[in-house]
Amino acid sequence: MEAKIKARIMDSGKIRRTLVRMATEIAERNRELDNLVIIGVKTRGHYLGQRLADILKQNEGVEVPVRALDITPYRDDLDSKGKKQKPDKAEIDIDLDGKDVVLVDDVIFTGRTSRAAMEAIFDLGRPRTIQLAVFIDRGHRELPIRPDYTGRLLPTSRRERVEVHLKEIDQIDEVLITEPKEALNKK
Repeated sequence: MEAKIKARIMDSGKIRRTLVRMATEIAERNRELDNLVIIGVKTRGHYLGQRLADILKQNEGVEVPVRALDITPYRDDLDSKGKKQKPDKAEIDIDLDGKDVVLVDDVIFTGRTSRAAMEAIFDLGRPRTIQLAVFIDRGHRELPIRPDYTGRLLPTSRRERVEVHLKEIDQIDEVLITEPKEALNKK
């Protein structure tokens, strides 16, 4: 289904400034940065997590490990016949017991992806804390989940979509609000 761009919300400069602010908030809340692990929800959450870690290294002089997490086996909207697979420990090759985990995702909507990611993390260990960092919070939560760090609150309608484009994947840094063309024609 084709989508129409309704608004360009952020460009590369705004994305960079937002990530710097988020990294500063993470550093202020976590004085023990050497106990911190960043886990990004694949795919864009991982790249945002890497950028946050790069900023923390530049500003605080601490190298924070970053790992990617595939939450597909934990999603509740897929047919789940049989037993759920545990996350690949080769990708999360860090002992999470007692660690402060910052879980990073690009957009939070219903909260179901965050719930699935937390379930996957608990299958890997027992962190001291799990803190949720989302780049865009678009509202419409179905679960009682609230981010600890939010890049931008962006209220949207349910039919609208928020697209976070990152250079690493999309060759451009931008945040768009889009809407299916058929939804626009029914107005």
